[in-house]
Amino acid sequence: MRLGTTLPQFGDAVDEADRIGAFAAAAEEAGAASLWVGDRLLAAVDPQVGYAGTDTVPVEFRRALDPFALLAVAAAATSRAVLGTSVLVGPLYPPAVLARSLGTISAIAGARLVAGLGIGWSPEEYAGAGLDFDHRGARLDELLDGLDTLWSDMPAPLPGPRFPLPAVHVDTPRERPAVYLSAWTDSALRRVGRRADGWLPVGRLPADDLEGQARALCRFRANVDAAATEAGRDPADVGTALRVDVAAGVDAAAIADGTRRLVDATGFTDVFVDPMYAAPGIDATLELVHEVLRRVA
Repeated sequence: MRLGTTLPQFGDAVDEADRIGAFAAAAEEAGAASLWVGDRLLAAVDPQVGYAGTDTVPVEFRRALDPFALLAVAAAATSRAVLGTSVLVGPLYPPAVLARSLGTISAIAGARLVAGLGIGWSPEEYAGAGLDFDHRGARLDELLDGLDTLWSDMPAPLPGPRFPLPAVHVDTPRERPAVYLSAWTDSALRRVGRRADGWLPVGRLPADDLEGQARALCRFRANVDAAATEAGRDPADVGTALRVDVAAGVDAAAIADGTRRLVDATGFTDVFVDPMYAAPGIDATLELVHEVLRRVA
């Protein structure tokens, strides 16, 4: 198992932003194999769509640090850990802007970056970015096309109705990171198999039926593999990085045990825990992460 953690980013972490670099360095020193950030632009008071199947948005998402800034800080503070996004709401960003930001971070990090993208779930976040919530899957496909071009074939035009560009030069770092995609629907899972470097599933602790959760994750992964094979790709070339969301009140022993059981049942060896709800404050989060890493070592 290669176990990592999210960086403190939401809620009270905003008050301790100046300690994120020290947290990243300490987590890497404790054995964290990866460090991850998320992406929240805003939290609606009365959301049209709630978070994770609910009708609300977590209180913690009302305060958020910028994911690109956190990744840059972590890149400068560490030397070994994979740095990843789980996930950036990809369609919120024009390809040229995202290619520049991610390419720069990848160059700083020495090609340790995993760019995890998804389509998001919040209509209000799209409105906040001045975008239409509809057709966001098509927007993501065009974004991926644009990133491929900007990171490899410049100068070249970017075709497409949303981000048309003539042939241009991009005088920014062109360090292409691995691109992973978050996906649950059939069409999104097929997109992963066809064109992504990896998949970003989510598990949750505690779980009334952890084995059932693992079986569902394996079924989703089978859809990715089938799409990869159909596209003429080797499914083994499509990675998986499993995020484990941890609820409040779950201690280090339960996190370590549940994570190990999920890994054993799924075979997903790249995994990271998100202790946002389980440990308030950077000191408590680092203590919890350190203990989980010790227990699974």
